[in-house]
Amino acid sequence: MRSEPLPIRPLRRDDLPVDTVELARFMVGKYLVHDLREGRLSGRIVETEAYPLGDSTSHAFIGRRPYNGSMFLARGHAYVRLTYGVSYMLNMSSEAQDVGAGILLRAIEPLEGLALMEARRPGVPLRDVARGPGRLTVAFGIGQAFDGRDLCTGQGLWIGVIETGDAPIGVTTRIGLSRETHRPLRFFEPGSAFVSGPRRLLTIPHSAA
Repeated sequence: MRSEPLPIRPLRRDDLPVDTVELARFMVGKYLVHDLREGRLSGRIVETEAYPLGDSTSHAFIGRRPYNGSMFLARGHAYVRLTYGVSYMLNMSSEAQDVGAGILLRAIEPLEGLALMEARRPGVPLRDVARGPGRLTVAFGIGQAFDGRDLCTGQGLWIGVIETGDAPIGVTTRIGLSRETHRPLRFFEPGSAFVSGPRRLLTIPHSAA
């Protein structure tokens, strides 16, 4: 059991790149934190996907609607959407105010609050507690009420960093889509057991196009 919390520093909006693809890459290795009365949940983000401007698979592609307005907030705000009527997905707005785009947080390595996460995902191996976007939101207690939440406040649900050296980032094509599947817009931590999807789809780190 950890007696002291991890030294996670909240990310400020100015820390975040003003570009969807760069932000998706940047967020690999950063931390998602949810501070609750029962304790802190935290984990390292090991997989993201970018949904940039002009991407027909993006929920912002058709323009601003009542349900996707959070994607048009300044970068660093949560966009939470129920997918297929089953799973909530945690996305983050990724461009300037009024420009609709986002990144999806796909997988996390759980680090703090494991008992709380496992209570929400009983009987599941630690590797699978938050390995995948729907599992992630269940483990961290994230639902529709978090849509539009500012993730740069350092309070409640927030994103942060532990100051360490840069680590390699892998990139491959996105998964779970029926179109625009050729684009290298999925970023991950090479070698992490907590990355979702088939292992055969993970590639050696290289530059995204």
